[in-house]
Amino acid sequence: MDADGSARLVTRQKGGRSWRIGSDVDVAWIRAGTFATKAVTSAIPPLFDAYATVELPTTEPDHRTRIQQRHERALLALLTAHAQPQSWWLGYLDTGADDLVFPDAPQTTLYAGWKYVIVEAGPPEAATWRLDEPAYFWKGTLPNLLFPADHCWLVSTLWDDDWTCIGGTQALVDQVLGDPELGPRTRQVSLDQDGTPPGHTAW
Repeated sequence: MDADGSARLVTRQKGGRSWRIGSDVDVAWIRAGTFATKAVTSAIPPLFDAYATVELPTTEPDHRTRIQQRHERALLALLTAHAQPQSWWLGYLDTGADDLVFPDAPQTTLYAGWKYVIVEAGPPEAATWRLDEPAYFWKGTLPNLLFPADHCWLVSTLWDDDWTCIGGTQALVDQVLGDPELGPRTRQVSLDQDGTPPGHTAW
């Protein structure tokens, strides 16, 4: 904070421009509405019309990258279609192994005390920033957390989960359910049910 009590703007450079680094204030709405349970509210606050889980692709390593790319392109296309043109917040979870994109940036705390680097960017950066890193990511290259500036949806892949949680409009969830790539691995869930996909384990 500056001397007058206002938040100090923190940025980092990438690709020839400055990117704003988020703070605890930018994710306070998530922290206030999520709880350590097996419900979808472990990842998504109860603020949306509809919720779903999407299982991450699980195939042999030789084929996983190609399937992950189709999965990620499909998900980003639907998320982009269900948000007005605006900035997105991208959250990169510090697991000790995955690419944080800006590893020296200040981090925020969410969920079970986990640390994230939160960056204000957009769909192109969500799709490409981790592609600069040659390391293999078994959960893919998308950020672990995504939401647009107006909070009209939220997508979160928790540390121990091999699925992604989504909160948004019913129209968004319907389109995810109907998508040829995502639909077979998607299940709509309610706030009062176990959000763990069948055959998976919530830790």
